[in-house]
Amino acid sequence: MTALPFPVSEEPDPQILEQGRLLFAGETIFVKGVVAMDGLPPPDRMEVCFAGRSNVGKSTLINALTGTKALARASNTPGRTQEINYFTAGESHYLVDLPGYGYANAPLPVVEKWQRLLKRYLSGRQTLRRAFVLIDARHGVKKVDDEIMSLLDSAAVTFQVVLTKADKVKEKERAKALDQVRGALSKHPAAFPELIVTSSEKGWGIPTLRAIIATLE
Repeated sequence: MTALPFPVSEEPDPQILEQGRLLFAGETIFVKGVVAMDGLPPPDRMEVCFAGRSNVGKSTLINALTGTKALARASNTPGRTQEINYFTAGESHYLVDLPGYGYANAPLPVVEKWQRLLKRYLSGRQTLRRAFVLIDARHGVKKVDDEIMSLLDSAAVTFQVVLTKADKVKEKERAKALDQVRGALSKHPAAFPELIVTSSEKGWGIPTLRAIIATLE
């Protein structure tokens, strides 16, 4: 039987899971919101960033990872988060919450400004080890997701897809969404070859994602 391209990441062994737990066991602190490249914190530690369409569940996922309820503020208004938000994870990592994209109601100049900042950040941040691109299990990869993946390809930033809200779809629909995501990723050279399936509400995949972040080099 041929192995599927982009398999779902298996749960790591207990030792690696514990590394992930320890990384996020301490206090996670909001550092700053950045609106221009000269406002970025010093590149003195490894960082990972989270990208996704507005209302994909990005803030909720970051809150689940860090074990807090309101660290990253969720908003019901698409495009509300206009800054690159920096948080600490332990003393070794930054978690970076990128502005949501796919915001149809935002004024064009605002969108263009965000896109310029995003491009400069992705191509110019040497301490960025991986981008996590969040895809809603109910909707699969949309055109705007494809665009951000192409941006990551051109910036040569390895990205890994995290399927969110997996508990909101039945197993059969989830399998269809995974197939659609695999098809979309086959066109992107920067895509990491494993997927992570999560539910912030149920806790699915959260320990695995913590472990992956903790063991990046």
